[in-house]
Amino acid sequence: MDRFDAMQAFARVVEAGSFTKAAETLHMSKTTVTQLIQQLEARLRVKLLNRTTRKVNVTADGALYYERVIELLAQMQDAESSLSGASAVPRGRLRVDVPSPLARMILVPALPEFYARSPDIQIDLGVSDRIVDIIDENVDCVVRGGELRDLSLMARRVGDLQLGVFAAPAYLERLGRPAHPLELENTAHRTVGFLWARTGRAVPYAMQKDQERLHIKGQYQLAVDDGNAYLAAGLAGLGILWLPTYMSAAHEASGELVRLFEDWALEPMPLYVAYPPNRHISRKLRVFIDWVAELVARHAPVAEPA
Repeated sequence: MDRFDAMQAFARVVEAGSFTKAAETLHMSKTTVTQLIQQLEARLRVKLLNRTTRKVNVTADGALYYERVIELLAQMQDAESSLSGASAVPRGRLRVDVPSPLARMILVPALPEFYARSPDIQIDLGVSDRIVDIIDENVDCVVRGGELRDLSLMARRVGDLQLGVFAAPAYLERLGRPAHPLELENTAHRTVGFLWARTGRAVPYAMQKDQERLHIKGQYQLAVDDGNAYLAAGLAGLGILWLPTYMSAAHEASGELVRLFEDWALEPMPLYVAYPPNRHISRKLRVFIDWVAELVARHAPVAEPA
């Protein structure tokens, strides 16, 4: 038994959930993949997979082994790519997690450009606004807005998201245009609440005009925990929004959103790429992070200190 082939076959079966699909992607026969897994289980004296006629499920021991296997396979890929002549071609799989609006509006549309540069990199893209445990979930990097709470992570600041306050015309026709941010606190006006994953609560936004500085949260009838749903709620006239420019620009230009409080300044939201500490930064990860920084710089460059 070739242990490398067996580990690769096992990892692919777990990811595909099928011996047949794993065999197809590995360009092996299903019989060969089955034999490799059987030999691996015999060597380890542990059952790794539960097989039925319809599906394959990983056992508890298999799940633990899988996490170690994919780390070993990634290290082997890095070792190969570090050799002279191979280092110019980054390759292998990256597990990445990004906020849903950033994925939909900026990152995914630009991926053809990335693959034109790095066709041998495979990306498993998690799209969510939840907090991902990079270590436990074996994620290579995450892109996140706001100040990082986990100071143990390595991070690169790739941009600053400029914010504005917006409302749909239908909302303004119904409730009128607020003249001052404090009107959002104790009047009939409503915001759309955004539930941040780390707290599960809506948070206030800092606003400043001359010497007047406020933290406005407002009152909401609807709160969501997803950026795309947050934008959709505002477009539907369900409340006032705080939005990054990249999310608001097209809707403001089309008249679907109206900017409020233009003479008030809002603190920009920093955007980071974070990755596990004490881990070798592979060439494929470095290439991806550099590309994200380049991409974000076109839409939301890091602000110069005042």
